[in-house]
Amino acid sequence: MILSMPNLQQISIAVIFALFGLANAQPAQAQLRMTSPAIASGAAIADDYGCTGADRSPLLAWSDAPQSTKSFALIVDDPDAPRGTFFHWVAYNIPARVTSLPASVPQTAEIAGGGTNGINSFGHIGYNGPCPPPGKMHHYHFRLFALDSKLTPDDNADAAAIQSAMRGHVVATAELVGTFER
Repeated sequence: MILSMPNLQQISIAVIFALFGLANAQPAQAQLRMTSPAIASGAAIADDYGCTGADRSPLLAWSDAPQSTKSFALIVDDPDAPRGTFFHWVAYNIPARVTSLPASVPQTAEIAGGGTNGINSFGHIGYNGPCPPPGKMHHYHFRLFALDSKLTPDDNADAAAIQSAMRGHVVATAELVGTFER
């Protein structure tokens, strides 16, 4: 069988693209994962982690961060709040070697083991749990960001400052969403 020139060119180009693709192929990177025994996706968050209980932060654990990760940031928010998104926890510069935050992280600027608590929408340092107005279920998004750098926000950074500082540095994200109502 004799191939015409256009067909030969098409085959050659296809072979080059195939070889180029194989030459640059890298193993698939694992996806950042976050888990918590206190938060099942789409399920109610226990009172212990909200204002009707102990109002303590839940244990969070993560795995499969990209190798380029230099630090993590965590933002917990309620987009269902009556006046717009309400931030319940802002933490940043959690070292890349850290793979979890324990339950009941103290409301201090420094996080034991590394990292910094920012200012939440209550105006407090660290975690304050779900506390929606009575009557409507709210969704609480626990978002973990793997970053390719440490952040350098001003002291007393809030969610807006951390989100701004993260721009262009997010290499992976993971999310858990729980619900809460009073």
